[in-house]
This record gives sequence, C-alpha cells and structure tokens, in this order.
Amino acid sequence: MTFAQAFAVLQQPQIAVPIVLATMAAFFFAGRRWSALYVGLMPFINWSFAAVPTAAIPDWLGGGAFQPLAIVTGLVLVVRDFAQRELKHWIWGAMIVGLALSSLTSWITVVVASGLAFLISETVDWAVYTFSRRPLSQRIMMSSLASAPLDQVVFIGLASLVVPGIFAWGTILTGIASKLLGAWVVSRIVAAQESRRQSDMKPA
Repeated sequence: MTFAQAFAVLQQPQIAVPIVLATMAAFFFAGRRWSALYVGLMPFINWSFAAVPTAAIPDWLGGGAFQPLAIVTGLVLVVRDFAQRELKHWIWGAMIVGLALSSLTSWITVVVASGLAFLISETVDWAVYTFSRRPLSQRIMMSSLASAPLDQVVFIGLASLVVPGIFAWGTILTGIASKLLGAWVVSRIVAAQESRRQSDMKPA
C-alpha cells in the first residue's frame, strides 16, 4: 500500500473522526480542556468550509458567499487565547496538531491555506496575549481585532486557488465581522466574570 493509499484510508470518516476525538480526549484527560477544544475545532472548521452550504452575498454588498460557521472561526481565535493559558508557548504545538488533524477532514489546499492563515494570525494573537498586561476580556478583543482581518484575507485568498470565485470582498468582510462578533460575545462574558471577581474582593 502506497502512502497516498494509506492516507486516503485515514481520511475516511469512520477512521478520521475517532482519531480527532481520541486526540481531543488525550488533551482533555491531561487537564488541557481548552486545548482539547482548540485542536478539535480546527479540523471541524476546515471540513465545514466545503461541507456546509453558503449563502450568496449581493454584489452591492461586495459579492461572494457567506459561510454560516464563520462565527465559529472567530471563537477559535478566542479558544486559542484560553488554550495558551494552559500551554504557554507550547500553543504552537497544539496548532500543528490541529492542522495535522485537518488534513484528515479537508482538501490539502484548504489545510495549507488554513495553516498559513493560522500561522500569521496566531503570531499576532500570541504577541498581543503574551506582551499585553490588560485584563483577559480586553486582550481577547485586542487580539481578535488584530488577527481576524489577516486570517480571513489570507485564508480566502489561498482557498480561492481551489474554489474559483470565492475571493470577494463580501465574503471577506462578512467573515471578519462574524469572527469579531464571536470574539465580542466571549469578551463580554469574561468581562462580567472579571467584574464579579473584583466585587467579591472588595471589603464589605
């Protein structure tokens, strides 16, 4: 059996899905719950890029197509922040694991596009998260504001090599907006938790 044939076997859903779930379980039982979610979301999102139906965006709004799960991509950027709290600089290893799992669920060109987009956006994310001393809720929005546009432009640009016509400003802008919306929702939840903790620490 050649490498290509063996890899094709691994890409079968009945084999690929258990591999993804087993990897997530390994992270989870090692006490890395956010990291488990992070490495699991990456292959899921890359799979959804081709599997989930999109909605056409009118030309007057930039054209292209809206991916309903784009908001989940925004949540990945947030989940990555929580995963970095668990793994510190080992977050890069988790990204590589997630991309390796993505190769079991997606076209290789989409995985490469996703990998380069993640590499760029995650570098920005890592820098903001590592060097900023602001509250977590603010760092979530800061990192998302900096990384979401880069992630979307690079990914759509490279993915257009296998999906002709996908590169359109409507697709890019709605994707960025969806990612920022997901990040904003999480940041508000975290901000509320921070506020409660500060209130509990105040003397009665």
